[in-house]
Amino acid sequence: MKLNQLSGDVHLTYCTNIHAGQSWQDIRTSLDEHVPAIKSTVAQSQPMGIGLRLSGEAAAVARQPQALDSFRDQLSALGAYVFTINAFPFGPFHGVRVKEDVYLPDWRDRERVAFTANSAAVLAGILPDGMEGSISTVPGAFKPNGRSSDAVAAMARNLILAVADLVDLKRRAGKHIALALEPEPCCFLETTDESIAFFEGTLLKPETLDMLGGITGVDRREAEVLLRRHLGVCYDVCHGSVEYEDIVAALDRLLAAGIAIPKIQLSAAMRIPAMTKGLINAVMQYNDGVYLHQSIVRRGDSLSRHVDLPDAVTAFGQGRADGEWRIHCHVPVFLADLGEISSTRSDLVATLAALRQRTRSSHLEVETYTWDVLPSNVRTGSKSADIAREIEFCRQELVG
Repeated sequence: MKLNQLSGDVHLTYCTNIHAGQSWQDIRTSLDEHVPAIKSTVAQSQPMGIGLRLSGEAAAVARQPQALDSFRDQLSALGAYVFTINAFPFGPFHGVRVKEDVYLPDWRDRERVAFTANSAAVLAGILPDGMEGSISTVPGAFKPNGRSSDAVAAMARNLILAVADLVDLKRRAGKHIALALEPEPCCFLETTDESIAFFEGTLLKPETLDMLGGITGVDRREAEVLLRRHLGVCYDVCHGSVEYEDIVAALDRLLAAGIAIPKIQLSAAMRIPAMTKGLINAVMQYNDGVYLHQSIVRRGDSLSRHVDLPDAVTAFGQGRADGEWRIHCHVPVFLADLGEISSTRSDLVATLAALRQRTRSSHLEVETYTWDVLPSNVRTGSKSADIAREIEFCRQELVG
């Protein structure tokens, strides 16, 4: 929904990756099942924005003209609109082991370019006139797959192809869409420092800009303008908290570097101020076997990274993970604590207060996709009711 109380064209939504659905029909069915109840709570008297998650399979089907026509009719009937797409997970995202496979195909692979182009075509076909669109995507690759110079070069080339497609889409359809890399722990881009370094050290190099200019028919200077307009960072507050970043400072550093923030994901992570043996059972309730729960432990000024929660627990048993724990597990933003475990909600609240003063991004998306695998004591109501409660919590923090 549009937040008229904030300056600029700011829209708040939730991400539909909380709903299971791999096929286009399943995704559409989930909207009919959940959006009416959510809208009646948070946007009864105005159109409701939706952050649409598309799989690779669904994007290829949904971009077809007949499918777009039918979807526009569905959105109209729901009193809803789509302004942002989550094109991060390509394959199944619920009910199966996802973990590190969620990044595949990554930005080394042309299939990621095609998936992004399909998603952009869908968004261009449904984006309201005069509104800019955004697409969030994987942060390059899982870190072990993005370390070599060949991998970095391949990711840069494919990102340039994606940007060129968005430039062409703007010229043909008049729709401005920006692609947003979403930094995540244990990925090629996991921190703000790494994100800025990748833009400045790779994407904005003369030879990279010349590639974009050659495809789009502009000089190097204009190519840089186009890249900055159509490629940026999707900042996920949960991810930033797990990395112990100062969220507001990180957002401002990105903008100061001339890097766009097409979308901010409003989310909270698990936090244990001081890990103890007595908390092992409580924390392992979140070891769902589906998602990767990267865990970062702070001892003094040092950080130790563990790719998954069981790795951190093993390290703790060996005396290598004493201290504060932050765990990449999205938990409901309206909960300050989870029983014996707390959350990083205070980081989100501070971020929302700063966004109230200066928006920094036009697209704000609540993202708690883990609802189906969270312990029952954390799920306070039905899925639709909890989604509405999260949206309303964020809106109140933003506009009062």
